[in-house]
Amino acid sequence: MSRNPEPRSERIDIRATPSAKRALLDAANASRKTVSEFLLDSGLEKAAEIMAERRLFLLDDEQWAAFLAALDAPPQPMPRLERLFAEPSAVEKALSESIE
Repeated sequence: MSRNPEPRSERIDIRATPSAKRALLDAANASRKTVSEFLLDSGLEKAAEIMAERRLFLLDDEQWAAFLAALDAPPQPMPRLERLFAEPSAVEKALSESIE
């Protein structure tokens, strides 16, 4: 984990079973870190992994072709959405009422 110069001012409290605490202590010691450092580093690594999964997806050739075909397909008509966009917005209504 890259060190961030931002001060650590926020607290995170957790409850754990004795066996979970022992496992975390053992892992932290093996990593030559405090339990806090170990938990923060591990948590941030997992957070980055989860967020990357939301931004990046891998497709095989068949899936990629289907994805491209969906992108290239003409848009489907959406009459309800078209009606919604044809109506004045709440802001537009409020502005027109305040002008009157």
